[in-house]
Amino acid sequence: MYIKNNNPWFFSLAIFAILLTSCASRQDVVYFQDAGNFETLVSDNVFSPKFKVDDLISIHVSTLNPEASAPFNLAVGISADSGANPGVSTGQQVSYLVDKDGEIDFPVLGKVKVEGFSQEELRVKLRELLSEYLKDPIINIRILNFTVTVLGEVQRPGTYPVTGEQITILEALGLAGDLSIRGIRDNVLVIRDFDGTKVYNRIDLTSKEAMKSPVYYLTQNDVIYVEPNNSAVASSSLDSRATITVSIISLLITTGVILITRN
Repeated sequence: MYIKNNNPWFFSLAIFAILLTSCASRQDVVYFQDAGNFETLVSDNVFSPKFKVDDLISIHVSTLNPEASAPFNLAVGISADSGANPGVSTGQQVSYLVDKDGEIDFPVLGKVKVEGFSQEELRVKLRELLSEYLKDPIINIRILNFTVTVLGEVQRPGTYPVTGEQITILEALGLAGDLSIRGIRDNVLVIRDFDGTKVYNRIDLTSKEAMKSPVYYLTQNDVIYVEPNNSAVASSSLDSRATITVSIISLLITTGVILITRN
Protein backbone atom coordinates (compact mmCIF):
# COMPACT_ATOMS: atom_id res chain seq x y z
CA MET A 1 0.00 0.00 0.00
CA TYR A 2 1.37 3.42 -0.99
CA ILE A 3 0.87 6.32 1.43
CA LYS A 4 1.00 9.82 -0.01
CA ASN A 5 2.05 12.55 2.35
CA ASN A 6 2.96 16.04 1.15
CA ASN A 7 3.53 17.44 4.64
CA PRO A 8 7.09 18.86 4.79
CA TRP A 9 7.27 17.97 8.49
CA PHE A 10 6.81 14.32 7.56
CA PHE A 11 9.82 14.36 5.27
CA SER A 12 11.92 16.28 7.83
CA LEU A 13 11.16 13.74 10.52
CA ALA A 14 11.96 10.88 8.13
CA ILE A 15 15.35 12.37 7.26
CA PHE A 16 16.08 13.01 10.96
CA ALA A 17 15.22 9.40 11.79
CA ILE A 18 17.60 8.13 9.10
CA LEU A 19 20.42 10.35 10.37
CA LEU A 20 19.76 9.32 13.97
CA THR A 21 19.91 5.61 13.21
CA SER A 22 23.10 6.01 11.20
CA CYS A 23 25.02 7.83 13.93
CA ALA A 24 28.03 5.94 15.28
CA SER A 25 28.54 5.45 18.99
CA ARG A 26 31.76 5.80 20.98
CA GLN A 27 32.13 2.02 20.97
CA ASP A 28 32.28 2.10 17.17
CA VAL A 29 35.03 4.65 16.68
CA VAL A 30 37.37 4.81 19.69
CA TYR A 31 40.59 2.78 19.71
CA PHE A 32 41.70 0.78 22.77
CA GLN A 33 38.59 1.58 24.80
CA ASP A 34 39.48 -0.83 27.61
CA ALA A 35 42.89 0.71 28.29
CA GLY A 36 43.00 2.44 31.69
CA ASN A 37 44.83 5.61 32.68
CA PHE A 38 48.54 5.07 33.34
CA GLU A 39 48.06 1.37 32.62
CA THR A 40 51.22 -0.52 31.70
CA LEU A 41 50.92 -3.36 29.25
CA VAL A 42 53.94 -5.62 28.89
CA SER A 43 53.62 -7.40 25.56
CA ASP A 44 55.42 -10.61 24.71
CA ASN A 45 54.44 -10.20 21.06
CA VAL A 46 58.01 -10.26 19.72
CA PHE A 47 58.06 -10.31 15.94
CA SER A 48 60.61 -10.24 13.16
CA PRO A 49 59.72 -10.58 9.45
CA LYS A 50 60.75 -13.83 7.78
CA PHE A 51 62.05 -14.01 4.24
CA LYS A 52 59.60 -15.30 1.65
CA VAL A 53 59.80 -16.51 -1.94
CA ASP A 54 60.16 -13.57 -4.41
CA ASP A 55 61.65 -11.28 -1.77
CA LEU A 56 64.41 -8.91 -2.88
CA ILE A 57 67.23 -8.79 -0.36
CA SER A 58 70.19 -6.45 -0.05
CA ILE A 59 73.25 -8.02 1.59
CA HIS A 60 76.47 -6.12 2.16
CA VAL A 61 79.56 -7.72 3.68
CA SER A 62 82.34 -5.57 5.08
CA THR A 63 85.58 -6.18 6.97
CA LEU A 64 88.67 -4.24 7.95
CA ASN A 65 90.18 -5.56 4.72
CA PRO A 66 88.04 -4.25 1.80
CA GLU A 67 89.93 -6.40 -0.71
CA ALA A 68 89.01 -9.57 1.15
CA SER A 69 85.30 -8.75 1.37
CA ALA A 70 84.97 -7.37 -2.20
CA PRO A 71 84.22 -10.79 -3.84
CA PHE A 72 81.14 -11.14 -1.61
CA ASN A 73 79.63 -7.82 -2.74
CA LEU A 74 78.54 -8.12 -6.35
CA ALA A 75 77.80 -4.80 -8.02
CA VAL A 76 76.65 -3.59 -11.41
CA GLY A 77 79.57 -1.45 -12.53
CA ILE A 78 83.31 -1.43 -13.01
CA SER A 79 85.77 -2.69 -10.43
CA ALA A 80 88.45 -0.27 -9.38
CA ASP A 81 91.85 -1.76 -10.20
CA SER A 82 93.76 1.08 -8.64
CA GLY A 83 93.40 3.75 -6.01
CA ALA A 84 92.86 3.61 -2.30
CA ASN A 85 90.74 0.41 -2.43
CA PRO A 86 91.91 -1.74 -5.35
CA GLY A 87 89.56 -4.54 -6.30
CA VAL A 88 86.52 -2.88 -4.74
CA SER A 89 83.48 -2.48 -7.01
CA THR A 90 82.27 1.06 -7.56
CA GLY A 91 78.88 0.33 -9.14
CA GLN A 92 75.44 -0.26 -7.68
CA GLN A 93 75.19 -3.30 -5.46
CA VAL A 94 73.22 -6.28 -6.75
CA SER A 95 70.11 -7.42 -4.85
CA TYR A 96 69.26 -11.08 -4.35
CA LEU A 97 65.94 -12.62 -5.37
CA VAL A 98 64.63 -15.48 -3.25
CA ASP A 99 63.79 -18.18 -5.80
CA LYS A 100 60.93 -20.70 -5.72
CA ASP A 101 63.11 -23.04 -3.65
CA GLY A 102 63.61 -20.34 -1.01
CA GLU A 103 67.28 -19.83 -1.90
CA ILE A 104 69.54 -17.05 -3.11
CA ASP A 105 72.68 -17.44 -5.22
CA PHE A 106 75.38 -15.81 -3.10
CA PRO A 107 78.89 -15.05 -4.39
CA VAL A 108 81.48 -17.75 -3.61
CA LEU A 109 79.09 -19.57 -1.26
CA GLY A 110 76.61 -20.57 -3.98
CA LYS A 111 73.02 -21.48 -3.08
CA VAL A 112 72.01 -20.38 0.41
CA LYS A 113 68.63 -21.21 1.95
CA VAL A 114 66.99 -18.03 3.31
CA GLU A 115 63.26 -18.70 3.26
CA GLY A 116 61.81 -18.70 6.77
CA PHE A 117 64.85 -16.94 8.25
CA SER A 118 64.63 -13.58 10.00
CA GLN A 119 67.26 -10.96 9.25
CA GLU A 120 69.17 -11.74 12.42
CA GLU A 121 69.00 -15.50 11.79
CA LEU A 122 70.31 -15.05 8.25
CA ARG A 123 73.05 -12.74 9.53
CA VAL A 124 74.24 -15.43 11.96
CA LYS A 125 74.11 -18.09 9.24
CA LEU A 126 76.11 -16.03 6.74
CA ARG A 127 78.66 -15.11 9.39
CA GLU A 128 79.25 -18.81 10.02
CA LEU A 129 79.53 -19.59 6.30
CA LEU A 130 81.90 -16.67 5.70
CA SER A 131 84.13 -17.42 8.68
CA GLU A 132 86.17 -19.69 6.41
CA TYR A 133 87.03 -16.73 4.19
CA LEU A 134 86.76 -13.59 6.34
CA LYS A 135 87.65 -12.50 9.85
CA ASP A 136 84.87 -10.85 11.87
CA PRO A 137 82.68 -9.86 8.91
CA ILE A 138 79.99 -7.23 9.39
CA ILE A 139 76.83 -8.16 7.48
CA ASN A 140 74.03 -5.70 6.74
CA ILE A 141 70.75 -7.14 5.44
CA ARG A 142 67.60 -5.38 4.25
CA ILE A 143 64.35 -6.40 2.58
CA LEU A 144 63.99 -4.15 -0.46
CA ASN A 145 60.40 -5.02 -1.41
CA PHE A 146 58.80 -4.60 2.01
CA THR A 147 55.41 -3.05 1.24
CA VAL A 148 51.96 -3.13 2.82
CA THR A 149 48.65 -2.42 1.11
CA VAL A 150 45.79 -0.65 2.89
CA LEU A 151 42.31 -0.77 1.32
CA GLY A 152 38.73 0.05 2.24
CA GLU A 153 37.47 2.80 4.53
CA VAL A 154 40.71 4.76 5.01
CA GLN A 155 41.61 8.28 3.95
CA ARG A 156 44.33 7.31 1.44
CA PRO A 157 44.10 3.70 0.20
CA GLY A 158 47.24 2.43 -1.48
CA THR A 159 50.45 0.43 -1.28
CA TYR A 160 53.15 1.85 0.99
CA PRO A 161 56.87 0.99 1.19
CA VAL A 162 58.35 0.16 4.59
CA THR A 163 61.85 1.49 5.17
CA GLY A 164 62.48 -0.10 8.56
CA GLU A 165 62.69 -3.73 9.65
CA GLN A 166 59.13 -3.91 10.98
CA ILE A 167 55.82 -2.06 11.00
CA THR A 168 52.67 -2.35 13.09
CA ILE A 169 49.13 -2.26 11.76
CA LEU A 170 48.65 1.10 13.49
CA GLU A 171 51.64 2.57 11.67
CA ALA A 172 50.36 1.21 8.34
CA LEU A 173 46.93 2.74 8.94
CA GLY A 174 48.70 5.98 9.86
CA LEU A 175 50.42 5.97 6.46
CA ALA A 176 46.97 5.67 4.88
CA GLY A 177 45.66 8.65 6.85
CA ASP A 178 43.80 6.57 9.46
CA LEU A 179 40.36 4.99 9.13
CA SER A 180 37.49 7.15 7.99
CA ILE A 181 34.65 7.67 10.47
CA ARG A 182 32.68 5.03 8.55
CA GLY A 183 35.27 2.27 8.87
CA ILE A 184 34.63 -0.72 11.15
CA ARG A 185 37.39 -0.72 13.77
CA ASP A 186 36.61 -3.92 15.63
CA ASN A 187 36.90 -6.27 12.65
CA VAL A 188 39.85 -5.16 10.50
CA LEU A 189 40.98 -7.87 8.09
CA VAL A 190 44.65 -8.68 7.41
CA ILE A 191 45.42 -10.94 4.44
CA ARG A 192 48.81 -12.60 4.64
CA ASP A 193 50.54 -14.71 2.02
CA PHE A 194 52.69 -17.75 2.83
CA ASP A 195 54.13 -19.10 -0.42
CA GLY A 196 50.85 -18.88 -2.31
CA THR A 197 48.61 -19.75 0.65
CA LYS A 198 46.40 -16.90 1.82
CA VAL A 199 45.81 -16.61 5.56
CA TYR A 200 42.99 -14.36 6.79
CA ASN A 201 43.17 -12.81 10.27
CA ARG A 202 40.94 -10.25 11.93
CA ILE A 203 41.93 -7.77 14.61
CA ASP A 204 39.84 -5.64 16.97
CA LEU A 205 41.42 -2.20 17.22
CA THR A 206 38.93 -1.06 19.86
CA SER A 207 40.61 -3.35 22.41
CA LYS A 208 44.06 -3.17 23.94
CA GLU A 209 44.33 -6.92 23.27
CA ALA A 210 44.98 -5.96 19.65
CA MET A 211 48.65 -5.55 20.54
CA LYS A 212 48.81 -9.29 21.25
CA SER A 213 47.35 -10.22 17.88
CA PRO A 214 49.57 -12.22 15.46
CA VAL A 215 48.88 -9.54 12.83
CA TYR A 216 49.67 -6.52 15.02
CA TYR A 217 53.12 -6.62 13.42
CA LEU A 218 52.87 -6.87 9.64
CA THR A 219 54.97 -8.86 7.21
CA GLN A 220 55.97 -7.86 3.69
CA ASN A 221 53.08 -7.73 1.18
CA ASP A 222 50.36 -7.90 3.85
CA VAL A 223 46.99 -6.47 2.79
CA ILE A 224 44.82 -4.59 5.30
CA TYR A 225 41.13 -4.21 4.50
CA VAL A 226 38.81 -1.97 6.52
CA GLU A 227 35.15 -2.79 6.03
CA PRO A 228 32.51 -0.03 5.69
CA ASN A 229 29.89 0.21 8.42
CA ASN A 230 26.14 0.01 7.80
CA SER A 231 25.89 3.77 7.35
CA ALA A 232 28.46 3.71 4.54
CA VAL A 233 26.72 0.77 2.84
CA ALA A 234 23.33 2.47 3.09
CA SER A 235 24.78 5.74 1.78
CA SER A 236 26.29 3.91 -1.19
CA SER A 237 22.91 2.33 -1.93
CA LEU A 238 21.15 5.70 -1.71
CA ASP A 239 23.75 7.29 -3.99
CA SER A 240 23.19 4.64 -6.65
CA ARG A 241 19.41 5.00 -6.39
CA ALA A 242 19.69 8.77 -6.65
CA THR A 243 21.83 8.42 -9.77
CA ILE A 244 19.24 6.16 -11.38
CA THR A 245 16.42 8.55 -10.38
CA VAL A 246 18.22 11.54 -11.86
CA SER A 247 18.86 9.62 -15.08
CA ILE A 248 15.18 8.68 -15.37
CA ILE A 249 14.05 12.26 -14.71
CA SER A 250 16.51 13.57 -17.29
CA LEU A 251 15.22 11.06 -19.82
CA LEU A 252 11.60 12.03 -19.12
CA ILE A 253 12.38 15.75 -19.42
CA THR A 254 14.25 15.21 -22.69
CA THR A 255 11.38 13.12 -24.08
CA GLY A 256 8.86 15.73 -22.99
CA VAL A 257 10.81 18.53 -24.64
CA ILE A 258 11.01 16.55 -27.89
CA LEU A 259 7.24 15.89 -27.88
CA ILE A 260 6.45 19.55 -27.15
CA THR A 261 8.68 20.85 -29.93
CA ARG A 262 7.14 18.44 -32.39
CA ASN A 263 3.65 19.62 -31.56
